[in-house]
Amino acid sequence: MITIHEAIDAVLAEVRPLPAEEVPLLEALGRAAGEAIVSPERVPAFDNSAMDGYAVRGAELTAGRREFRVEVEIPAGRWVDVRIGEGGAAKIMTGAPLPPGVDTVVPVELTSQAGDTLTINEPVEPGENVRRAAEDLAEGDVLFPRGALLGPAEIGLLASVGFERVAVARRPRVAILATGSELVAAGAPLAPGQIRNSNSFTTYGQVLAAGAEPVLLGIARDDLDETRRLIAAALAHDVVLSTGGVSVGEYDFVKQVQEELGVERRFWGVAAKPGKPLAFGVREGALVFGVPGNPVAAMVCFELYIRPALLAMQGRPDLYRPSVFAAAEEPVRLTKERAEVRRCRLVHRGRGWGFTTTGPQGSGILRSMALADGLAVVPAGHPAGEPGEEHLVALLAGGAAERPPYPGAGSSGQD
Repeated sequence: MITIHEAIDAVLAEVRPLPAEEVPLLEALGRAAGEAIVSPERVPAFDNSAMDGYAVRGAELTAGRREFRVEVEIPAGRWVDVRIGEGGAAKIMTGAPLPPGVDTVVPVELTSQAGDTLTINEPVEPGENVRRAAEDLAEGDVLFPRGALLGPAEIGLLASVGFERVAVARRPRVAILATGSELVAAGAPLAPGQIRNSNSFTTYGQVLAAGAEPVLLGIARDDLDETRRLIAAALAHDVVLSTGGVSVGEYDFVKQVQEELGVERRFWGVAAKPGKPLAFGVREGALVFGVPGNPVAAMVCFELYIRPALLAMQGRPDLYRPSVFAAAEEPVRLTKERAEVRRCRLVHRGRGWGFTTTGPQGSGILRSMALADGLAVVPAGHPAGEPGEEHLVALLAGGAAERPPYPGAGSSGQD
């Protein structure tokens, strides 16, 4: 078996960035820039007032002048091509363009006006309260590099320089297939020996959160022909993600079918707990993952190997979750021949962090993921440790930090 890091490297070595496509600006929210985006304009386009007040010459304020003649009033949105002469002032609103001849704005609350005569009651420094042309952006500035995530601020910035459409990386299309005759749909009644298919739902959510496009193909029963038919359909997508059927059981057909359909195996089996029976291969550019059927193992495999691949396919540079060092608040169990990925809750401890596991850590206990703020990876062969031992914890988005504590949360020997 290979290590977690070796498996990540093997997966990323097969990733090829997807081509860009142009979409309306609002549809680019949450997408990755498909190319470097360059500003076609400068921002601001002109010198303008940063507040309501009076535009005057700063040099005259420095020279001690306190009375000025108001020559024009300039609201926002109006261009006034009138040069303000010596001793003159322009009454100006926030965002309005500065007229020629002046370079400083005195806030209205520092002034008084009687007729056309303006009195400056408190002087300001020359050049104050003016937004200079191009002080935010110059024409030709690179707004975002290829692969940058376009969030609300980025979308607003693009709108401010006139973009109506933008090139973004195409979303990877991920075929999701659950396997096992014991599975039934979420809303179906359970017969003896059956369980509901949760994996397709967790996987769908993880794929969507990674900026990719999930495609549900349903459940493949433990039947060779049905498994072959559904996996063949899945291979038309950028990524194939099947849950279950990758172990050594008599009815585990996924590996056999993948080989029949020309999937080139890169590895099978990772020295990790949960997630040991992970299979990964490629066929004609498609990435093919077979993850364990236990729901926690499936989710952890997605976090470790599949999420980084999906982000890399979109050209994203931020492939991995942010991490913090956190001190264990409970004894740390020893590990044997496999690294262990423990679901944990984080708590503030002064300027640092502490963590506890989220109760029983069995790979079928989905609640351990629902309660988790992060994943702590304890290396293989790690001896038992006392509280206070620090570990690196990868932060999960939408963790359970705001939820009530799980009763009896603590370390468990299950996995």
